[in-house]
Amino acid sequence: MAACALRRGLLSTVSKYNKKHTLRILSSVADSSSGFEVFRPRVQCRACGLPGGVQQRRFMSSRSRPEGKILETVGMFEAVKQHGKYETGQLFLHSVFGYRGIVLFPWHARLYDRDITPPMAESKPEPPGAHGSKEVKGKTHTYYQVLIDTRDCPHISQRSQTEAVTFLANHDDSRALYAIPGLDYVSHEDILPYNSAEQIPIQHELFERFLTFNPAKSPPFTARDTLKAWQEKNHPWLELSDVHRETTENIRVTVIPFYMGMREAQNSHVYWWRYCIRLENMGNEVVQLRERHWRIFSLSGTLETVRGRGVVGREPVLSKEQPAFQYSSHVSLQAPSGHMWGTFRIERTDGSHFDVRIPPFSLESNKDDKAPPAGYTF
Repeated sequence: MAACALRRGLLSTVSKYNKKHTLRILSSVADSSSGFEVFRPRVQCRACGLPGGVQQRRFMSSRSRPEGKILETVGMFEAVKQHGKYETGQLFLHSVFGYRGIVLFPWHARLYDRDITPPMAESKPEPPGAHGSKEVKGKTHTYYQVLIDTRDCPHISQRSQTEAVTFLANHDDSRALYAIPGLDYVSHEDILPYNSAEQIPIQHELFERFLTFNPAKSPPFTARDTLKAWQEKNHPWLELSDVHRETTENIRVTVIPFYMGMREAQNSHVYWWRYCIRLENMGNEVVQLRERHWRIFSLSGTLETVRGRGVVGREPVLSKEQPAFQYSSHVSLQAPSGHMWGTFRIERTDGSHFDVRIPPFSLESNKDDKAPPAGYTF
């Protein structure tokens, strides 16, 4: 709720500013003597490793300050870049999920937006059996590899997974996965840039390993050699190449597939992918995701159908206050390529349902099948 409340304030405020300004980004901590709510988790956050204690809730300005709240300056907004890209070390707030983060490095992806009617040239054909027959033009779009501030993980864990970037474990168990907590992919338009006078403005175990403070630079955080080496070593498993997007009845679905590598199991090759999905409610009506229906086509000729309740054990509600939900999952094939597509069954508040299309996307393994990375040890 805190993140979404912040997001609403941010989106309405930042749009009024076209140049650098001095609007402060503020955080608050509840005063335990004031009688207002104090966040005291009973257990340690498994995703973030945060100990129990008072958690922070952020507000935009003193005008929105409830009585008893203590405001602390986090930083100052900068102009949103309409052209070009953000550099390594850029601090930002996520415009959808509201968390604080920092840019590690950019990715240049091909965005296939099915909401845009393209010319026939430079279009991507539909996979066999997919719904519709529209070809989609790919457009270059910038995404970023970022670190999430672990202080914000409790506020976003119900809306976005903080362990979404996973790898195949480098040992004999062909199904074992491991995750790097607090690593995310962020679209250019999700970035609300700001600056801070703090030398360690983001709390994450990799921040000081990857970045160093350099006041002579802008932004004042530059990449260490460890970040450059880690990026080069893990490039095949981190690389973001294709993004697919489609909107049905104001529900937009964005899919990003990633190839994870190949493993041998029972004298056969098993190819693994992870895919990240974001659902966004672009309208005013409150809806809830109830079911998923996947079709998975393998180059070996098999077509699998998967149905089930919700996604990753949840049936998220998408409202104007909390319009988005993001998750990651995995799929394996006994072939080096395939396709996936499907629908989400969405329920309205009156009990009626409609199906939202999941844009079809390819599962490709045309990368170097060397051993997957051994994690982020240095």
